[in-house]
Amino acid sequence: MIFGTKTKNLSDEQLLSNYRSDGKSCWVGELYARYNHLVFGLCLKYLKNKDDARDATLSLFEKLLRDLRSHEVQQFQHWIYMVSKNHCLMILRARTSQHEKMNEYKRNGAHSETAEEMSYAEMKERGLTHLEEAINRLNSHQEKCVRLFYLEEKSYREIAEQTTYTINDVKSYIQNGRRNLKLLLTG
Repeated sequence: MIFGTKTKNLSDEQLLSNYRSDGKSCWVGELYARYNHLVFGLCLKYLKNKDDARDATLSLFEKLLRDLRSHEVQQFQHWIYMVSKNHCLMILRARTSQHEKMNEYKRNGAHSETAEEMSYAEMKERGLTHLEEAINRLNSHQEKCVRLFYLEEKSYREIAEQTTYTINDVKSYIQNGRRNLKLLLTG
């Protein structure tokens, strides 16, 4: 196994290739050493709290150990930026959704359960169910592209190859799908 200086001299693409080949975490460890400060900074920008940003950074790199085995990443720096941004946005959405649901339950008297009794997991599950229902209401092209991009974290190119849509079509379906989801979820 290569450590230290030799590992530092490898490109991101070589580290990714080595990790996909042998599954040894030292390759992702080097990527972590290169990019953790950037990911932390991005997380801090979005989450506005050092502890939350630190937790998000660690969970992102744990997620990488799983995802990089199956994802063909061409430009790691761009990919990790997008994955990190999406991860932070999901955290913020979950917080907002949780806060809104707590307020709604407080306003409405929360039928048989109070907002304090409702667990975070239950609230998250309800939000995910609502999101899943909204995704199912998109047209088939938008639904497929949104699922592949956001849930499976595929790149535009990977989606285009998998679906035979053009890259411009993929971008359009994702953009329109995102706009339609927002309307479905807020309306």
